[in-house]
Amino acid sequence: MNGHIVEALRGAIGADAVRDTTTELALFGHDASNLVGRAGVVCYPHSTDQVRAIIDICRQHSVPFVARGSGTGLAGGATPIDGAVVVCTTKMNRILSVDVESGSAWVEPGVLNLDLTRHVAEWGLHFAPDPSSQQSCSIGGNVANNSGGPHCLADGVTSAHVLACDVVLSDGTEVRLGGNDPEPLGFDLRGAFVGSEGMFGIATAVCVRLTANPPDVRTMLLDFTDVRSGTDTVSAIIAAGMVPAALEMMDRLCLQAVEAYIHAGLPTDAAAALLVEVSGLPAAVEADARAIEEIGRAHGARTVRIARDEEERSLLWKGRKNAFGAIARIKPNYYLHDTVVPRRHLSEMLDRVYRIASEQNLLVLNVFHAGDGNLHPLLVFDKREPGVLERVHRAGAEIVKESVALGGVLSGEHGIGLEKRDYMPLMFDENDLVAQKRIRDAFDPLGLANPFKVLPSPAGCGDAHAHVEGLWV
Repeated sequence: MNGHIVEALRGAIGADAVRDTTTELALFGHDASNLVGRAGVVCYPHSTDQVRAIIDICRQHSVPFVARGSGTGLAGGATPIDGAVVVCTTKMNRILSVDVESGSAWVEPGVLNLDLTRHVAEWGLHFAPDPSSQQSCSIGGNVANNSGGPHCLADGVTSAHVLACDVVLSDGTEVRLGGNDPEPLGFDLRGAFVGSEGMFGIATAVCVRLTANPPDVRTMLLDFTDVRSGTDTVSAIIAAGMVPAALEMMDRLCLQAVEAYIHAGLPTDAAAALLVEVSGLPAAVEADARAIEEIGRAHGARTVRIARDEEERSLLWKGRKNAFGAIARIKPNYYLHDTVVPRRHLSEMLDRVYRIASEQNLLVLNVFHAGDGNLHPLLVFDKREPGVLERVHRAGAEIVKESVALGGVLSGEHGIGLEKRDYMPLMFDENDLVAQKRIRDAFDPLGLANPFKVLPSPAGCGDAHAHVEGLWV
């Protein structure tokens, strides 16, 4: 990074808030994906004014910038390209206000998802989106990727829980998108911003909708001797008119890895297990739980385990949410996509995933949001093995193509970023991509906000394809 730019940044936000050591640049050269780029300098703003000052300097020197929260993204969305300025919002971590009566709160983007829920628990409230990285992901990152989580089947993803965002655009303008008005006038710019993956500017404050804790919760674990019986149970539950709070599935390899980690008595000999949670008024919860048990047994469930108390419920959810970490007991690296297929095609798509992994001589674990068909196939590997990266990459590409061929979509919650950018033409034609580019240009006419992401060349990223070659590791 040009020394004059670094000094200008230090003069604007303080020397301690601007880092360019080799170690720090290496750490911020990637997110939690398998893509590694190059950071020019890392800035830690503490306020909206400091974010604006950083963007002003970037604009003056025509230097791109990349917003980053906790770095838990899995699609390369926060991976800086060509020495971009990384604007890390982790120091902007204040909960600014909570309005219990309206069920809303203003928070800075660096607030951690679970910290927000813990903060409002005393009022019987929580923030509904709950990704597996809930303990470490930030609200700003949730907004950028329109994150989901196991409990978004009934409650909806992040866009349903964001009322407004204060944003600094790439020209330094501060704007408020959305508001508390249930029917705001004009275009839904808030809706456009949520899920824009840092391409439209940097959020410096977010007004989130808070959800009341349910009066009763029932958590159930059903296990099956074959995967299809589990997926058929999912379809039957939805067909019966029930929308549980969560419907999650884990296959045998995943169950074995998780059980070795948490020791929860999971059925490691089962082909698949279904984690189901229902919530609401006690009578309704009781009726739904009974109906789900009947449906499960009718479709071949061997056992139906109902959590006896909060401790057992928490242990079951710990297993689900720590599945990604548990696989390190099998291989040190993993690669996954989060494609979505129609529920009726879940079994077929899982068969294809297993076939693809076998053809590439890879292990695959499946843990996913079965209720909405959001797959999370984990290809586990050791990147030190010669040739394994090429096989993993081929398998990942085939999984994406097969998912789209079955009427699915590229991403349910992880975003497009760099990872899936060049797959966009599988879903969108040239006119679609040009329309998306125009929206991007309207927010960021200078092209400085997180360039080379989401939109493939030639729809707005120039020679972007060349930048991805060599980044996948």
